[in-house]
Amino acid sequence: MSQPPWRQQLRLDLPDDLAKQARVDPEDAVLAPLPEILRRHDARLCCQFDAFVGYVEEARAHGGQGYPLLAWTEATLNDPAKREKFLRSFSIHVRGEETYPAAVAEALLAELRLLEEAGPILRIARYDTNPANNPQPPATSRAK
Repeated sequence: MSQPPWRQQLRLDLPDDLAKQARVDPEDAVLAPLPEILRRHDARLCCQFDAFVGYVEEARAHGGQGYPLLAWTEATLNDPAKREKFLRSFSIHVRGEETYPAAVAEALLAELRLLEEAGPILRIARYDTNPANNPQPPATSRAK
């Protein structure tokens, strides 16, 4: 029996000044040609820091139940070094989806690699949904 194909996600890191602008206006000309590439692939940037804030807000609104990464995410948001890191990190959503087929990721990655080589992208990472390749939620300790 074959495994279903794992879905992919691309993430990129931008320099501080461009990351700040991408959070405010991802279509700003200072980011060119990144916005044009994203438009061609029906994609958009999602700042990892902002996604973490959204996760914490949603978890708190639901009393924290069913949100296994709540404590880790809150600790991350409160750690200055991690905060700085995630303010520069952006996941790419395609057609409104956080993950997408490998062929979609490959086509987008081919264009983004040119920006990584010439700037403004500092780093591109590719992730898949295979649990073996991803960290699992941390175990919680219940000290009494």
